[in-house]
Amino acid sequence: MNDITTQDDRQGVIVAHLGVAVEVRFDAGGKNEIIRVKRNSGHVVGDKVTVKGEILTRLERKSVLNRMDARGVKHTVGANLDTLCIVVACEPMPPPGFIDRAIVAARTARLRPILLINKCDLPASKEYEEQIYETYTNSVPLYTLSAETGDGLDRLTDYLSQGLRGIFVGPTGVGKSSLINSLCPAINLQTRPLNESKKRGRHTTTVSTLHSLRDGGELIDSPGFIDFGLVNISVLDLAFHFPGFEKALEKHCSFRDCLHRSEPGCVVTELIAQQKISQERYAIYAGILHELEELRTELRYREKNKRRKK
Repeated sequence: MNDITTQDDRQGVIVAHLGVAVEVRFDAGGKNEIIRVKRNSGHVVGDKVTVKGEILTRLERKSVLNRMDARGVKHTVGANLDTLCIVVACEPMPPPGFIDRAIVAARTARLRPILLINKCDLPASKEYEEQIYETYTNSVPLYTLSAETGDGLDRLTDYLSQGLRGIFVGPTGVGKSSLINSLCPAINLQTRPLNESKKRGRHTTTVSTLHSLRDGGELIDSPGFIDFGLVNISVLDLAFHFPGFEKALEKHCSFRDCLHRSEPGCVVTELIAQQKISQERYAIYAGILHELEELRTELRYREKNKRRKK
């Protein structure tokens, strides 16, 4: 995208996407405006834009976060981000591999992932926190907090107030909107209790919205989702960025393109044999690796069919 603007252009940022329109907050101040766009225009919350009349032009992105849903559809989650805030809780717990996929996606997009364990006030949280700390303490910064009591929010505020733009992602019901309400009391986003019979969240956030924090920094609240399929990520990206392999990879495998299976001189498989990396963690890695290889095969098949039809 072209970054050149004229005196007639007003520059701003998209703070909400409403389907067939976006809400723009202008750098020069004044009232936000709703600008109509095509439903599949590609604009997302966090995009820098210029507005001239009713024409919206997106400026170049410094970063973008994508995910793929269970149907294989690509979604752009947010743009011009600095950090990915992965929100989890003991109720409802995230699906296996959700945290790992989110961390890999963030690292590949050159964002800093952090892990927020919400609902630390619940009795069941302590055991869950111990599991999370045991698995991820050497991989990402961990924040134990409660939107209900306010515990731990000061540390998160201090982190974001360094002028960072973050985005909350996580399953429905883990308290993303409640956390933003606690950090930005004037916003008052709608929240709903868990479905007690199924221990599942109920969707309250239906559109992504960007909010400025009182002490500096910004947060994007996104709709909850349980699938974080990886997009435009190679098998080597996964091998390099999978959480829990950091210390192993400092020693370097014998081959630069090692996928940590049965290659000679693989440090990861050596540490598994020494029980320094658990079989459970490796099984999650192997499952995601298999998914990426199947996706690569499917994309090649589609591309081949396209060429045949031309």
